[in-house]
Amino acid sequence: AIATAACLIDGKGNWAAGATTFVQLGDVTDRGPDSLKIIRALQHLENGAAGAGGGVVVLLGNHEAMNVIGDLRYVHPGEYAAFADRQSDRRREATWRANRERLEAAYAALDPPVGPDEAKRRWFETTPLGKLEHRRAWAPGGELAVWAAERPAVAKIGDLLFVHGGLSGERGMEPVATINSRIAAALAPGEMVDRSAIEDPLGPLWYRGNITRAPEDAARQTSQDEIAAVLAYHGASRLIVGHTPAIGGIKQSHGGRLIQVDTGISAHYGGPASYLEIVGDRLVAHQRGKDGTWTSRELPAAVQGELP
Repeated sequence: AIATAACLIDGKGNWAAGATTFVQLGDVTDRGPDSLKIIRALQHLENGAAGAGGGVVVLLGNHEAMNVIGDLRYVHPGEYAAFADRQSDRRREATWRANRERLEAAYAALDPPVGPDEAKRRWFETTPLGKLEHRRAWAPGGELAVWAAERPAVAKIGDLLFVHGGLSGERGMEPVATINSRIAAALAPGEMVDRSAIEDPLGPLWYRGNITRAPEDAARQTSQDEIAAVLAYHGASRLIVGHTPAIGGIKQSHGGRLIQVDTGISAHYGGPASYLEIVGDRLVAHQRGKDGTWTSRELPAAVQGELP
């Protein structure tokens, strides 16, 4: 619906925006079903835009990274179901048989211990059809893990910086290519890979400090100074982020230098569908109301120089 309202696609879901660049700020997965459909649609648009002289930039979100490293706490059951096929039942049974002794021993070591029959029941309950296929696709080296590793954590387009979480003074004062390379390396296959970069609270996937500060941040530079320093380092005028929902609609702060575009559009948050349109120096926030009507408001220009 958003892509249609933004005139990015035609009635068949094909790219229809010519040389436009479409930026999606990550967190396609988790907290709901059918993210696989969204990923496939984004991949389809990437191909269509490339052929039309446009571009689709899908940033890496912390939830995509979580899927790669096996942090599944926010995965909706429908996500697993999307990967199920005709062989899933047989595949799950064969996996249990192949690992039965190890799994039974693990359950037997619990306090209280669990017997073989109950161990099988519990394992099947926590391994719904499609979960094995989901893990194969998302585990490091799998199809979707490779796709995720190819997503940039940070993108600079013109004088605008786009990042899923945010850019801290500690991690954001490096060339964009260096930041992206470090995150991609942490998603690579291998048991000895250092994955700390994708779990770093100051890193681009998780950082919220551009927007909000905790008491323990008192010794750090202010968010205002941090944003000014990051933008100056990268030669950018604005920082555009997702990750931290602004349920009331697209929000700007710090003299227009910081823009939050995540409006919590998933059913989990219940926020309004929205998108930010950028044409030259003009930024327009579009939002769908509860009655389905789209409204638009132009964002003020970013303040230049020191803020009062």
